[in-house]
Amino acid sequence: MRYRRLTFQEISDLWQNSGLSYKEPLPLRTFHNHQKAILDIFGVEIKCDAGDGYRYYITEPERLRGNNLHSWLISSYATLNQIQADSRLEDRIIYEDIPSGQTWLTCIAEAMRHNRVLNITHQGFGKPYPSTFEIEPYLLKVVKRRWYVVARSPYYSGRNRAKGVKPNDVYRVYALDRIYDIEDTGKTFKMKRSFDADDYFEGCCGVITSDEKPQRVVVKAYGGFADYLRTLPLHESQREIEGDDESTLFEYHLKPTFDFYQLVLAQGDQVEVLEPESVRNEMRNFAKNMLDYYTWKEEDKPCKE
Repeated sequence: MRYRRLTFQEISDLWQNSGLSYKEPLPLRTFHNHQKAILDIFGVEIKCDAGDGYRYYITEPERLRGNNLHSWLISSYATLNQIQADSRLEDRIIYEDIPSGQTWLTCIAEAMRHNRVLNITHQGFGKPYPSTFEIEPYLLKVVKRRWYVVARSPYYSGRNRAKGVKPNDVYRVYALDRIYDIEDTGKTFKMKRSFDADDYFEGCCGVITSDEKPQRVVVKAYGGFADYLRTLPLHESQREIEGDDESTLFEYHLKPTFDFYQLVLAQGDQVEVLEPESVRNEMRNFAKNMLDYYTWKEEDKPCKE
């Protein structure tokens, strides 16, 4: 991807200097084996253009750039290989741990692969005790160091259908770190063709969804914080409107769910919501509550002993 097109000799030279090769040249047969494995594992096709000096290239690179999962898998795999090949880097690369991915991720991914119905024991935040119920796992999503599974609920879907309530199919989001147990029911399901992950999370900033339509939100970023937002947008719909040396305006089209408010609050005093007034008022309420937390009344001050 970085070099676009390379001859086999150029690939071999880069391989030799990468730390993966133990300074040995890359055998052509090994390269062809890797070429096939890359296609099988990642769905990335590498072809040779005889008309361009027998240079190798990735077909349809735009598909790879637009696929977040493939990009993440390849990046993680390549980094892991590099670290294993060069032990000197082991203590110089730090990763954030994602605890929820260690216990149930493989189990759920396996069920998704074979469309297996799972029986899970789950306790949501704020719930006094766990509940056990069936789910049809549709997709996995990681947000803020937590893995989530989006699943169709057979119970609520069946209840809606019996009552004639629309929509018939009900989908829920479950955090993997709130799951206490998983059992394979031995039953299978068929994914609904009407389900679309992009539509399900349209306008969302995390995993909390809403039936409301996305709306225009304008945020002002102060000083140099605009550069931070340019390189790491708050949402994929971000668009820069105008700015000067003191501040910059950014426009978004999203659903202002709790995830969005958390995201904005995390930026501290570097950003301000300008529009719409309803979102600005909600931010004002959050700010007022936070100020109340940090404002001591004389009678509530802790003892100074």
